[in-house]
Amino acid sequence: MNKLNELRQKRAKAWDQTKAFLDECHKNSDVLSIEDVQTYDRMENEVVALGKEIERLEKQEEMDRMMNQATSQGIVQNPQAQPTTKTGKASPEYSEAFWNVMRGKQPSTFTNALQVGTDTEGGYLVPDEFERILIEGLESENIFRQISKVIQTNSGERKIPVVASKGDASWMDEEGAYVESDMSFNQVLLGAHKLGTLVKVSEELLNDSAFDLPSYIAREFSRRLGSKEEEAFLTGDGVGKPLGILKDTNLEVGATTAAAKSITFDELIDLYYSLKEPYRKSAVFIMNDQTVKAVRQLKDNSGQYIWQPSLVADTPDQILNCPVLTSPYMPEMAGGASTVLFGDFSYFWIADREGRSFKRLNELYATNGQVGFLGSQRVDGKLVLPEAFKVLKQKGTTA
Repeated sequence: MNKLNELRQKRAKAWDQTKAFLDECHKNSDVLSIEDVQTYDRMENEVVALGKEIERLEKQEEMDRMMNQATSQGIVQNPQAQPTTKTGKASPEYSEAFWNVMRGKQPSTFTNALQVGTDTEGGYLVPDEFERILIEGLESENIFRQISKVIQTNSGERKIPVVASKGDASWMDEEGAYVESDMSFNQVLLGAHKLGTLVKVSEELLNDSAFDLPSYIAREFSRRLGSKEEEAFLTGDGVGKPLGILKDTNLEVGATTAAAKSITFDELIDLYYSLKEPYRKSAVFIMNDQTVKAVRQLKDNSGQYIWQPSLVADTPDQILNCPVLTSPYMPEMAGGASTVLFGDFSYFWIADREGRSFKRLNELYATNGQVGFLGSQRVDGKLVLPEAFKVLKQKGTTA
């Protein structure tokens, strides 16, 4: 039994014990004593801590799988057949030249292979294989890339046609005229907002042949940019960054709570059914950790907890048979806050402009014995079909 499965079973057992303890306390009194509250909080904190450790191990497994992938392909075709030659950023020559420049081993002015990947700002576009690793890393750090539709663009902007109104059928007399009822379309414009980060590495590490520079850059790039992407996709103001779903004026409130700082099971059901049935089939809940904690303590009319921890690998916890994902950028429960986002995220589109780039800074940090690496990408995210999403809003506080 590996550690991850062991922790999942331990978390499930701890949660069962926590529920049993609370049920036993309620048999004696509707209000918990101070000692019982302390005991319950301790037991619940253990469940939360185990959950976070499980998430860390799952991310570690995903990163290990990504880093352990083969760097060369086996022979799967006729050995006598002429192999396909990779060119441009996909070629081995480009990849070797790129990392030589990043390590400072070969002056870029003498590297002909890099000419195909020079960007307009003095850096170099990353090799195709490394860009795929970066994207996989971003997916593990940004929940939106796990559930949304991601497209590639060659230019800075892309117009997406979306249905504004749908056509309809009508009853008609025999040999009567057909009634025209065509769809109308709007356009959603996906831009290319620049997102970048600076990573510093000591010269000693760069000169150490055992130091895995590609893995280090991929990990830092994914962690930093993935977090910023997720924040912008939820709460971005659209100025120099994407317009977040919660800031989109087209997003409708599906339900409003009766209290400013609590949620009931009925209110979650109201939110669930506020979304049209076709979108509910693939819908996902997103909420803050503190909101999840409050929801986990709710029971249905049969006295059963509506939240159950998943024991299946790579399967998120569920409420009302829909996956529940957490984000630190969702608002916590407070008066007027939008605390639970529910929708089909295949209608939230992420546009990646092709060509993430890196640039080595040799002199800026030389006095500290360090070398800087600038990494950047251009990306946008947009709600293309607002009716596929609803939000639960807390009751506003009175002045």
